[in-house]
Amino acid sequence: MTNQHLYMNGAWQQGEGNQRELINPTTEETIITIKEASQEQASTAVDAARLAFDESEWATNTKKRVITLHKLADLLEQNEQEFVVAETENTGKPIKEATLDISDSVACLRYYANLIDERESTKIEMADGTTSKIINESIGVCSLIVPWNFPLLLGMWKIAPALAAGNTVVFKPSELTPITAIKLAELIDRSEFPPGVFNLVPGAGDPVGETLVAHPEVDKVSFTGGSETGKRINQQCAKDLKRVSLELGGKSPLVILEDADIESAVEWTIFGGFFNQGEVCVASSRILVHESLYEAFIDKLVHESSRIKIGDPTLEETEMGPLVSSTHLQKVKSYINLGKEEGASVHYGGQHPSRGFYQSPVIFTNVHQEMRIVQEEIFGPVITVQPFSNQKEAVQLANGTKYGLAAGVLSTNISEAEQVASQLKAGTVWINSYHTPYVEAPWGGYKQSGIGRELGPHGLTGFTEVKHVNISQQLQKAGWYTH
Repeated sequence: MTNQHLYMNGAWQQGEGNQRELINPTTEETIITIKEASQEQASTAVDAARLAFDESEWATNTKKRVITLHKLADLLEQNEQEFVVAETENTGKPIKEATLDISDSVACLRYYANLIDERESTKIEMADGTTSKIINESIGVCSLIVPWNFPLLLGMWKIAPALAAGNTVVFKPSELTPITAIKLAELIDRSEFPPGVFNLVPGAGDPVGETLVAHPEVDKVSFTGGSETGKRINQQCAKDLKRVSLELGGKSPLVILEDADIESAVEWTIFGGFFNQGEVCVASSRILVHESLYEAFIDKLVHESSRIKIGDPTLEETEMGPLVSSTHLQKVKSYINLGKEEGASVHYGGQHPSRGFYQSPVIFTNVHQEMRIVQEEIFGPVITVQPFSNQKEAVQLANGTKYGLAAGVLSTNISEAEQVASQLKAGTVWINSYHTPYVEAPWGGYKQSGIGRELGPHGLTGFTEVKHVNISQQLQKAGWYTH
C-alpha cells in the first residue's frame, strides 16, 4: 500500500483527516498508519459520485455494468489469498472464516451481475387498451457505511447491488478495518469503472459518516451497525426524505425443543454463539432449551466449549481468534462483570491471555429475562442459557427483546419447528442449522433490528426506484370536457 488511501473520482488521494494506526488484534502491533478522509474530502467524494451518475453511462448501460462487475469478481477471485490474509490480520478472525468471507464476496458480485443481466421490465396490458411498463431505475448517489466484523463481505452486500442497479457509490468502511476495502478499490481501479462511480473514504463516523448521511446530493443511505447509530441516521435521512436501509443489532434466540438431539444442539449452540468470536449481528446469544434437556445440555455444552481451539488466527486449526480491538474487549468484559452483578452465574469461561485482545467463551446460567445481559447486544463470545417448560413460554422468551434480526429452532419434529418459527418475530429463522446467509434470499430484521432487506432480489430492489410508464399508442382528445 502507498500512503494514499482515499479513492475518489477514479484517482488515489492522501487523506487530510485524522491519522490512525491500524492494530493487529492478535499481536497488538501496528499494521499500517493511514490518513483518513477529512469532512471536505468526504463531501468532494459525494460530488464526484453525483457527477458520475449524471454524466456517465453507468446508470443507463446495463451491459457495461454486467461486464465490469464480472471483471471485478474475477480479479477478486484471482487475488483471494491476499484478501484473506489482510482480513485475518486486520480483524483477528480465524483464517478459515476469512477465506469463506472472500469467497462469498466473489459470489455476491457474480449473483448481482447475473441478476441484472436477466432482469426485465414488466408490461401490463390495461383494460382501456393502454400498456403500462413497470421499470426499476437506479436511485442515484448511495452512501454505504459498514462495520468492522465482516469488512469486505458486508461491504459487498451493499456495493454489488448498488452498482448493479446503476447507482454511484461512496463507501465508508469501519475506521478499524479499512484494509480490504482499500485493496478492493485497487481492483476497481483496474476494472474500467467510470471515474466517480465508486469512491472510498476511510474515516470515523465523525466527521466522515455524518457527512455522507447529511450531504444534500446523497439519494440513499445504507447502513449496517448499531441500533442507536441507526436511529440517528434514520432521523437525519427523514429531514430530506432520503431513501434509507438499516441493518442493525440483534439478540437472537436459539430455541432447542424437547425432542432435539443434545449433541447436535450443543454443536449448533457453539457455532451460533461463538462463531467469529461472537462478533456477529445474528449471533445466537440467547439459548432457550427445554427443561427436560437442561441439565444434560449444560454439561455437554461446557465440555465442548472447553475444547474450542483459541489461538493464532493465521493457523488453519484455530477456531477462535481475538476480538477486534482493546476497546471492544473492555466492552465485552464490562458485560461479563455486569452479568455477575445482576446475579447470573458464570457457568463456564471468562479467561483471556495477557497478549492479544482475546476473550474465551462465557456461558451464563441462572438468568432471567429482565437482565441486561439477556436484553442487550454484547457482540462477543457470551451466551445466556434459559430453560422453558412449553412452546408458548419458549416463544414468549424468544420474542422478549426489542430486537428481531434472526432466530433458530432445533427439533426432529419439523412440523413443530415450523410452528414455532411462524411465531418468531425475526427476519431470518433457521430450522436445524444456524448462521448461513444465502445470497439468493433476503436478510434483515423486525422491530429495532432495522429497516429494509439486503441480499436476494430484495437487495437489488432496495437500490432502485420504481417507475410506472403508461402508454397510449395514439394521441387523442381526453373527451372529458364538453366544450
